[in-house]
Amino acid sequence: MSTVTDFNPNAPRRGSHPGRIIGWSIGALLVILVAFNSYTTVEYGHVGLYKTFGKLNDSVLEPGIHLKIPFFQSVIEVNTQVTKAETDSTASSKDLQPVSTHVAVNYSVNKAAAFNLMNNVGSTYDNVIINPAVQEIVKEVTARYPAEDLIAKRDIVAGEISDLLTKRLAKYDLLVREINIVNFKFSDAFNQSIEAKQVAQQQALKAENDLKRVQIEAKQLVAQAEAEAQSLKLKKQEVTPELVQLKQIEVQEKALEKWDGRLPSVTGGATPFIDFSSVLNSSGSASSSQAPVKQQSTETDTTQTQP
Repeated sequence: MSTVTDFNPNAPRRGSHPGRIIGWSIGALLVILVAFNSYTTVEYGHVGLYKTFGKLNDSVLEPGIHLKIPFFQSVIEVNTQVTKAETDSTASSKDLQPVSTHVAVNYSVNKAAAFNLMNNVGSTYDNVIINPAVQEIVKEVTARYPAEDLIAKRDIVAGEISDLLTKRLAKYDLLVREINIVNFKFSDAFNQSIEAKQVAQQQALKAENDLKRVQIEAKQLVAQAEAEAQSLKLKKQEVTPELVQLKQIEVQEKALEKWDGRLPSVTGGATPFIDFSSVLNSSGSASSSQAPVKQQSTETDTTQTQP
């Protein structure tokens, strides 16, 4: 028994639809990859340079979106913001003191010359150009000053380093913005000598201030004594017999104000006195007998009667 199968040449073949789907998917993926690799973005604070098969293009790209050849071309970004490079340098001062200096340099890349910098130096220009230049210039400037002047004239030293470094880095289109000497480090022996010198200066200053204080106090005492002497002199010139008599009268008036009304019965000295109490006691009998009041003398009779 045979089976007859109908064959229709116009009928669709089985398994053709999945192949098309895969093909279309691959094609779409390739389109997406090409689309995403057809542009690039340059961040703010940077500029871009085209690199095609390892060769740099001198066209400088500003921040934003830029087209490129997919898979064959790339864009290198160059930072044009202010950047800090820190360098340590060891040198000797003019008086042969070892000095270790830590320097911080703020610099930036010239936008217009970014192609020359990247093409001639590369992206490691901070290690290739900046650090060696800083070390050499710091040694040169440090050797001009004694160790103490490096501390006292820190701003002047930093200014000289900045001037020399600006000229050196200008050859590579690098702009020096600021130089900061973060630290000077000297030997322990030198630090001890500086400390001893400062202590001696402080003691000398204290002694000088004490001397000035003593001199000022002495002058004040002299001025005070002169003023008192002048005052006494003026007072003596003002004293007259009339003024003395007036003062005596004032004293007598004050004594009268304090007197309680009783008369003294005895007084010393050669001045004769009257015993008013006896007079008062015998006032009654005096009226009848008219007895005279006996006058006494305060002086002691030193004359004795001869036998």
